[in-house]
Amino acid sequence: MQAELTEKTSTNVMIQVTDLLKTFKGIKAVDGISFTVPAGICFGLLGPNGAGKTTTIEMMEGISKPDGGEIRYYGQPMSREMSQKIGIQFQNTALQDFLTSRECLTLFRSFYQHSLSEDELMDICDLHDFANQDHRKLSGGQKQRLLLALALVNDPDILFLDEPTTGLDPHARRNFWDLINKIKQQGKTIVLTTHYMDEAEQLCDDIAIMDKGCIIARGAPKALLSEHFKGVLIRLPQQDLPAKVLSQCQPRLEQGHYFINTDHVEQTLKLLVEQSVLLEGLHVKSANLDDLFLKLTGHGLQGEGVKA
Repeated sequence: MQAELTEKTSTNVMIQVTDLLKTFKGIKAVDGISFTVPAGICFGLLGPNGAGKTTTIEMMEGISKPDGGEIRYYGQPMSREMSQKIGIQFQNTALQDFLTSRECLTLFRSFYQHSLSEDELMDICDLHDFANQDHRKLSGGQKQRLLLALALVNDPDILFLDEPTTGLDPHARRNFWDLINKIKQQGKTIVLTTHYMDEAEQLCDDIAIMDKGCIIARGAPKALLSEHFKGVLIRLPQQDLPAKVLSQCQPRLEQGHYFINTDHVEQTLKLLVEQSVLLEGLHVKSANLDDLFLKLTGHGLQGEGVKA
C-alpha cells in the first residue's frame, strides 16, 4: 500500500521526485512515488529485491526514462551540465581487462572535463596497497573500494550507490561504511539503495522504505522506529497463547513468531511465566528497521517483484 506521506519543505532541496512511474510488461515496478532529497545528506531507498529501488535510482540517474512523473535537480530537469556532477556506483560494473587499479582510475578520469587526481582518489578510498594490481585479482571489498573511487572520479555533488555492499563479508562491509561516512563529511549528497536495514541505520539520515513499487514509510530511521515502536520487542515462537496474554499484550503474529511491543519488560515476562507460556526461543531486543519492515508489510526482506 502507498503510505500517506507528508513531504518536508526545504529551501535546500537538491532532488525532487514527483509521481514517478515505471511499468514492465503491464506490472508497475515503480508506482507513482514522490520524495525529496535535501543537499548534504545520505538518503536511503530500502526494501527487498523486487521492491523497485534499482528501477527508481536508474531513472534518477538518467539511465532509464520514466513512464510518468518527473525528476528535478535544484528545480530543473536533468541536463548535460548536471550529469557531469553525478557519480554512480552500479551493482555491477565491467572494467577493461588487464588494467591495474591506478590505470582504471586514469581511464575513467579521461571521461570528464574535471576530475580528481589518481592519488587523491586512492587516498579517499584507501587503494594504495593494490594500486598496481590487476583489478581482476582484487578481493570483493577491494573491488568495491575501487568502484567507489571510480564513482568519485569527477568529484560529484551527488553520489548514487546501488546495493554497494551486496556479497561482502561483515568486515568488508564495515570498512566500506567507514568510507561512506568519510565521504558524507565532505558535504556530498548520497543516494543509497540497500536491502540491509542495519546499513541504512548506520549510514542514512533519511530513508524511504519501498515495497512492491510503493513507498510505505518515510523519515529519519530513529524517528520512524519511535513512531511505530515503544519500549522493546519480545519475540516468541508461535504457540497457543492464553486469553489473558492476548488481551493484555496484544501480540502480533508474523512469520511463525509472536511479537510483543512493551514498555514494561519485567511485568510482561512475569505475566508470560504466570500464564505458563513456553519461553524457549524467547528473544528480547530493541526494534530495528527489519522489525519495522516486517510490521508494515507482514513479510521479510526476501520479497518478490519485478526488479530490484
